[in-house]
Amino acid sequence: MNRRTFLKTVPALTVLAATAPSFAQDIPKTAGPALDLQPILLAKPEKDGGKSVLASLWERRTTRTVGDKPLPPQVLSNLLWAAWGVNRESGPRGRIGRTAASASNSQEIDLYVVLPEGVYLYEAAGHRLIPVSAGDHRAKGGRGQGGAMAKAPVNLVFVADIARYSQGQPQEPGLKDPEIQQSYANVAIGLIAGNVFLFAASQGLAAWFHNCNKPALTAELKLRPDQRVLYAQTVGYPA
Repeated sequence: MNRRTFLKTVPALTVLAATAPSFAQDIPKTAGPALDLQPILLAKPEKDGGKSVLASLWERRTTRTVGDKPLPPQVLSNLLWAAWGVNRESGPRGRIGRTAASASNSQEIDLYVVLPEGVYLYEAAGHRLIPVSAGDHRAKGGRGQGGAMAKAPVNLVFVADIARYSQGQPQEPGLKDPEIQQSYANVAIGLIAGNVFLFAASQGLAAWFHNCNKPALTAELKLRPDQRVLYAQTVGYPA
């Protein structure tokens, strides 16, 4: 499926998303170059399919050779849900529950999705993609300007929002300690990336967790000072 075909599926995905849980938030207004993009309402994530957890663990590996074949919309939907989606409407201490743990359920990690047509923010509550920046920014997923990141159908960028530690419950001392905050963010990202690796193994996909061009992505995403780009993960079909 090429980019044009994928974009034509958005109306159909809107219908599918209407069956999703009712805890979705309002889609924020976008500004700047993202005006050329529309929000993508993802298909309802599937509960069955793929290899078992044990079989996926046997298959888990880093694959740095990723092709340019696009992921079908349902596979993209399942990937993002598996990574950092909502699996409980009422999770710890009254907040939604996610597919990966975080310190005091602070949910401090934002998952940005870099597609050929632009960059989106994954909004887990509504299971949708919010436009951030139009254009092909995939090469910024790595430290160089080429390689698998520049042609892969999906690059995930992990951003830690340190301000969210103030929302964590209980408010244990580590949530205010900069050194511990950094360790918490690294662990949270590792858990999400682990979900991506297992999903990729279950579906026969390639996945590569790596460093990224932090200054370029920070500028492109227009992040606040307390938001920090930390890592990226490239996903697609094996080349």
